[in-house]
Amino acid sequence: MYNVTFYENRALVMSKLTSSIPSENENIQLKGRKATVTNVEKLDERNVHVHIAFEKIVKKAAVLDTKKKRK
Repeated sequence: MYNVTFYENRALVMSKLTSSIPSENENIQLKGRKATVTNVEKLDERNVHVHIAFEKIVKKAAVLDTKKKRK
């Protein structure tokens, strides 16, 4: 079992106890968001730091109502 700690831009995202270590450039899903593994640092036989980059969320603009109000 490995203690995998996920970081994004030096900010802690999540820690997880798991039996597998993600590899670099692997697409994973954390906390409901898509992410890509950028770097894997194995500290010792149990602790692993994984650096990730979340996919940018593009929000759509709200639709403007162009109808005139009726009386």
